[in-house]
Amino acid sequence: MNGKINLILVLMSLCVVGIIGLQWFWNYQNYRSTVDTFQRDINESLNIAVEEEMEGRRQLLVDQVKGWLADTSLITITCDTKNRDSNTVFHINDRYPKFAGSSGTSFSINAFKPKLKRITPQARAMLIEHFAEKTVHGDLEKGFIYYYTQRLGDSITVAFRKSHVRLSILKRLYLNQLDMRGVRTTFTLNPADSAQAAYLTRPVNAALHRPFKKEIIRAGFDSPDSYFLKTMKWVILSTFGLVVVCLICFGYTVKTLLSQQKLAQLKDDFINNMTHELNTPLSSIKITAEALKTFAYEPERQREYLDIIGYQTDKLTDLTTRILDTNRLVTASRQHWQPVDLRRLLDQAIADMAVRFTNQRAIVTYQPPREPVLVCGDAVGLLTVFINIIDNALKYASPELKLNISLITTNRWVEIAFADNGAGIPAEYRSKVFDPFFRVPQGNVHEVKGYGLGLSYVSQVLQQHRGSVTVGANEPGGSRFTLKLPVL
Repeated sequence: MNGKINLILVLMSLCVVGIIGLQWFWNYQNYRSTVDTFQRDINESLNIAVEEEMEGRRQLLVDQVKGWLADTSLITITCDTKNRDSNTVFHINDRYPKFAGSSGTSFSINAFKPKLKRITPQARAMLIEHFAEKTVHGDLEKGFIYYYTQRLGDSITVAFRKSHVRLSILKRLYLNQLDMRGVRTTFTLNPADSAQAAYLTRPVNAALHRPFKKEIIRAGFDSPDSYFLKTMKWVILSTFGLVVVCLICFGYTVKTLLSQQKLAQLKDDFINNMTHELNTPLSSIKITAEALKTFAYEPERQREYLDIIGYQTDKLTDLTTRILDTNRLVTASRQHWQPVDLRRLLDQAIADMAVRFTNQRAIVTYQPPREPVLVCGDAVGLLTVFINIIDNALKYASPELKLNISLITTNRWVEIAFADNGAGIPAEYRSKVFDPFFRVPQGNVHEVKGYGLGLSYVSQVLQQHRGSVTVGANEPGGSRFTLKLPVL
């Protein structure tokens, strides 16, 4: 059986280790995936946010260009059809040229079909919209500035150079991009030093005149590990909880198996001991009966042999009674319990053991209280509890037993203490003496006969009475059993 239990424990250990290993591997893979996704998202989001912010600045410049083109005090817009195909050609010039002989720009628009010899308000508005949105905007996207007219070019250049990244707007755009990807964490744009951020994004150039000029933007974040813990905290906690449950179940199963193994061993010892105890009186009865059947003894010898048979029969009866009393709990229903005076029960228990006290020259000290101490319970069961405790003290007594019995009532509880000067119980076995079949190890031979059932019966009866029993040392030597019961 030990081999089977050991095999089961090994297999269970391998299963638990496997579960923990799989959980660790899954969480590690999840961690790597989350961190990689986090790094990719924050860099892509920054690129898009910078592009959106730059586009906003370009659009501001385009709107400024529209205003300059619409200002007739600065720019003149004309048109004619003086060309080979007689298509409408538009001319943009400075109202007041900066340099003598400086020219503006002329061009046609393929989508514009009317043939105009002079500009109309509608054509002027169309030209301004087309030129600003298509031509100027396209040049700004490439980072170029063309001098369509000297003054217009100078104005665009000044505005272009004054245009710098707007961090407040960029931050809002960046937040929107991160939120779209489910990244919700704090960040800092262009942190002053690396100490302000554990992780920095890749640098992004936000200058309109890139790549010729640089205006670097970076975002600083806490460690990706912190983000992972925030994002996956419930998954991690559930995984940890699963591992804890597995370990608890494993521990409980191991404890149960070891308890079953221990119980099986105790039962084997009990059966071996019980077989010996039964064989001794049975053998004596058999031998005596065979002698009576074989030989014709005188009446006095026959009575002597019959007394032996009766004595051994009483021993068997006492043995079976103890087993039956121990293997059943108090059978009387609680609704039929009656008030019991513990003073009287202790007096009766002491009286029942008086002969053994005399034979072992035991000194018993007991001072009952003046008032009755009533509890609701089964008188027979409680009396047996007291007798078992006293019997246990007598079995393991020194040559002269000194037993002190006390009965003390405190609040709604009564404590009955049995303090002896016997061999005592080692501290490591005190929590086990109330287990069925358990006996304090004394090598391979137990000088004191017993079955390890008396104290187990004591514990069961007291539990039914909503009480408890504990054992401790009685200095300088011996044991002290303390019984606690609720009083009426």
